[in-house]
Parts: sequence; C-alpha cells; structure tokens
Amino acid sequence: MSTVQDSVSQAPAVAAPSKKSMTVGTTATLVVLALLVITPLFVKNFIIFQMTMVLIYAIAILALNLLTGGSGQFSLGQSAFYAVGAYTAGILMEHLGVNYVLTIPAAGIVCFIFGFLFGFPALRLSGVYLALATFALAVAMPQILKLNVFEHWTGGVQGLVITKPDAPFGLKMSQDMWLYYFTLFVSGIIYLLAVNLLRSRSGRALMAIRDNPIAASAMGVDLPLYKTLAFGVSAAFTGIAGALGAIVVQFVAPDSFTIQLAIAIFVGMVVGGVGWLPGSLVGSAFIVFVPNVAEHISKGLSGAVFGVFLFAVIFLLPHGARQVAYYIEALFRKKSKS
Repeated sequence: MSTVQDSVSQAPAVAAPSKKSMTVGTTATLVVLALLVITPLFVKNFIIFQMTMVLIYAIAILALNLLTGGSGQFSLGQSAFYAVGAYTAGILMEHLGVNYVLTIPAAGIVCFIFGFLFGFPALRLSGVYLALATFALAVAMPQILKLNVFEHWTGGVQGLVITKPDAPFGLKMSQDMWLYYFTLFVSGIIYLLAVNLLRSRSGRALMAIRDNPIAASAMGVDLPLYKTLAFGVSAAFTGIAGALGAIVVQFVAPDSFTIQLAIAIFVGMVVGGVGWLPGSLVGSAFIVFVPNVAEHISKGLSGAVFGVFLFAVIFLLPHGARQVAYYIEALFRKKSKS
C-alpha cells in the first residue's frame, strides 16, 4: 500500500505542455484509436473477445484511478461494484426484458447510489483502514449474492445466463465484433467524462483533497461531499464496466467477483500509473494478457511467473507506464529545443 501512496505523492511533476508535446500526445492517441478500430477486422473472434475484455477492465481501472489518483482514497472493493453492475444488467435483461443498451446507464446509476452510500461510513477512514473496509466489502459481496432471498433474481450459486445480443440494423458482423465496437464506444465516452471531470472545478477539489485535506478544507472544499462523490462516480464507472462484462461473457455468478478481481484491478492501476488515465488501457492489457503468457511459459508455476513479471515492472517502472510517457515527452521536448 505504501508503494501506491508513494506513487500518488511522489509522481513526477507534470510540466506545462508545449505545442510539440501536445502534438505528440494527440498523434499517439489517434494511432492507438486507429489500431483499436482496425485490428478486429483482421483477427479471430477469440482475440476480439480478449480485446473487448481489455476495454472493459480499462474502464474499471480508470474508475479506481479516479478514486485513488484523483482523491487519494484507496479501495480494494471494486469487484463489489463490478458485481452490482453485472447483476443489474443481467437481471434487467433476463427478468425484465430490458434492452441491453439501456442496462448500461441503469447499472451506472445503481452503482453510483451504492458507492455514494458506502462513502458515508468510509468518511471516518483513510489510508490502509479505508482499504481494509473496502476489502471487507469485496469479500462479503459473493456471499451476499448467494443468499436465498436473492436467489430468484441472481440464480444463487448457479448464476445467471445472459442472452448475447446480435448486431443491430442488419449489420453483417459477428456478435463478438459488434460488442467490441459497442464497448469501444462506451469506453471512449467514459474516458472523455473522466478527463473533463479532472479538469473541472470538482476535479481540482478532489486533487486538493488528495494532496492535503486540511489545506483543501481551509480553502472551502466540502470534504465529506467530494469524498462521497468520488466513491459514487468511481462505483458508477465500475458498474458500467461490470454491465458490459456481463453482456460480453453472457454469464454472471457470485464466484466470478471474488477478491482476486479487485486485486487484478488494483494491479492494473499500479502498472498503468496511479493518477494517469491513459495508463488504464496499459494496465488492463497487462492483467488480461500477461497471465496467459505466464501460463504458456509454465502451467504449473503460472502464478510465480506472473509475479516475476509484476516485480520486474514495479522495479523498472516505479510509477508505471506513465513513467515511459514522461521519458518520451522529455525526449521530444529536448529535440524541439535543439
């Protein structure tokens, strides 16, 4: 936990972006976006499915980044919000016949309320104590979903099978490809909302709370309100990721949302860079693809191999993928001066 806190407090200062660096950043964004749009046209459905999961986990990691990198609050309970979003989509689709598109904002609203309410008892906690409280939430959620009182809606331990939607308007593409582009569209909207939030007055208030809560309070920032709002927004985005995950995987079950999922999201945030939103995609790719690479290297010791990869990333890049971005930006700035 101290490693992440150091990443938040000791991250390299962001210099005022020059026109050259802004051009480089815009070019890199356009290149990545073009690759995301074109690649599914040339790969198999399984690869498309994996890329879709990368986008879904990137939304969840971005949500945690808003909470931790934006307001400085640590959470190990994102899997609980992910589960609520997934079950919201599943129940609305299978029990109430709601169109899958409408389940996305519905999951966001439900999880916002859930996260906002959870933020109230968490106001008295900070640091490792807040992380422990959210950890307890993540551990309890699978057991809550198995309760008999919810079994009619959730399917209990058997889970809930979800019908996979076809491409609309008679588009000639597979279900996997359509859901990929749909997820890409939703994730693009979430990213723009997150960027604009951090650049707004509310975003500056959150970062002031992260840097120094006492000074932020002295400047008139309403700490309880903004802390609970940060939990609510983070939970909403995570719930949207959960809803998309349920639709893509076609199945939700309590054991799919254990503490391992929360830890994976946390690892993705650290690898991508705490407080750096573009790194969410890098961290997501790490938690989706690196375990597969580790299993190919050694099936019996895949966990150990994954640990070696993770240790190497933390050792070589203490601030995650954002450190590489700083190096590249500094290199172009140096070339522009010369």
